[in-house]
Amino acid sequence: MPNKTPKATTFKHALFPVICLIALIVYGILIGPHVFKQKAFPLEFIFILASVIAMAQLRWMGYKWEEITKSIIDKIGNAMPAILVLLSIGLVIGSWIACGTIPMLVYYGIKLIHPDFIYVIAFIVPVIFSTLTGTSWGSVGTVGVVLIGVAISFDAHLPIVAGAIIGGSFFGDKLSPLSDTTNAAAIAVDISVYDHIKSMLYTTIPAAVFAIIFYLIIGFVYPIESGATEFALLTTTLNETEAAFSFNVLLFLPPLIVLYGSIKRIPTLQVLVISSLVAILLALILQPFPIDAILDSLVHGFNTAAINFQVSENVASLFTRGGIYSLKEPLVITLLVFVFIGTISKINAMPILVDQLFGSVKSKGGLVRSALIATGITNAMTSNQFATSFIVGDAFKKKFDETGIPRSVLSRSLEDTGTIIESLIPWHPTAIFMMTMLGVAVGDYWFWQVFALSNIFIAFMLTFLGIAIGRKKRPLSKMKSTR
Repeated sequence: MPNKTPKATTFKHALFPVICLIALIVYGILIGPHVFKQKAFPLEFIFILASVIAMAQLRWMGYKWEEITKSIIDKIGNAMPAILVLLSIGLVIGSWIACGTIPMLVYYGIKLIHPDFIYVIAFIVPVIFSTLTGTSWGSVGTVGVVLIGVAISFDAHLPIVAGAIIGGSFFGDKLSPLSDTTNAAAIAVDISVYDHIKSMLYTTIPAAVFAIIFYLIIGFVYPIESGATEFALLTTTLNETEAAFSFNVLLFLPPLIVLYGSIKRIPTLQVLVISSLVAILLALILQPFPIDAILDSLVHGFNTAAINFQVSENVASLFTRGGIYSLKEPLVITLLVFVFIGTISKINAMPILVDQLFGSVKSKGGLVRSALIATGITNAMTSNQFATSFIVGDAFKKKFDETGIPRSVLSRSLEDTGTIIESLIPWHPTAIFMMTMLGVAVGDYWFWQVFALSNIFIAFMLTFLGIAIGRKKRPLSKMKSTR
């Protein structure tokens, strides 16, 4: 039997699997639970069913099963570096707790941080750390875990703290020259990374300033209660933490390794694994825990029940976490998301949709708004900022040149509604990771993620005001990268 030539992909072909996914998400996560009081669909089920529908469509269009699976495997293969980093963050958290690094930072954080300023500090500390390291995931998985531990001890409003931590972590993910998404956006539109960062200052800095002011004020709107019960609980937490772990200046070594590796641009996976191994060595030398409990912290996370010291439920909840298996849920969902993405990428669905939906826009403000909208939709549907940068960047580069808008405005747009929106989309692997690390649901923290929300608002406002979107047509030679 002769091979069947697949049908040419039309706009309808590209739209159908995306519409099916949107329908499943809207009904399963929004309408079903909130209107009909049904239990929300698991994200795993949503993406499995969406993938089955997409695969059935491709088979109907004439694609072989082998072609579809190869496309899926290619996408998962491209995602493997991120998946390995995800697993290594589990190693870091488990080992940093076992050696005493995180308990020591939580201990001194409780002593040094004034409760009235916990919200603004929860934003500023990740801003500094993420700018130095260029990673939002790494910032949340390290200093974010410390800050949420301090917040739990203070009995602070955890959704506000989580929103502040995540917002601060994404500040550096946008502006740091060490950030992978920052470099990807610059490469996608063929400009230097520093031109890209300079352009992002117009939206990122005002959003950060607004967030700092907001979190300062909210500290007095939602003050930390300091009654006798809370004070006793805080005292117990401090005493038990100090008694259970041996503190030493050497415990600063694991986070310093991460900072050094980021500054020297050593591959993230190598840095995190080395930091974890050093932490385990410090745990064996400095802490009085059984060796099997220390090693098990890498796999299943640190467990206070396995140490030779009885702690209260509050301290146990602070430090029983980490390990590779603690991230099994975001890992599984990430894989399922890429099964769907790999399937629809075989028919080039997202580039076709972007070109058809936004190809006719001509005005400067309208074109930038179209790029912002296209970026948000593409990232929401692909759950991959790298793919988003190249899909949307390629679709809009020529139109930006023709309209006289600097490409740095396009690269900025790729992050203003691409990178920044990831923590607000419930099914996005980034949001699921944040929820797993901080123990706060996306639905609880998203409206406290002031940095992201204000950044998106400012990005759109600039297009209506005509600010920082390019008034003069620049020669293409000036827009080319010097790489």
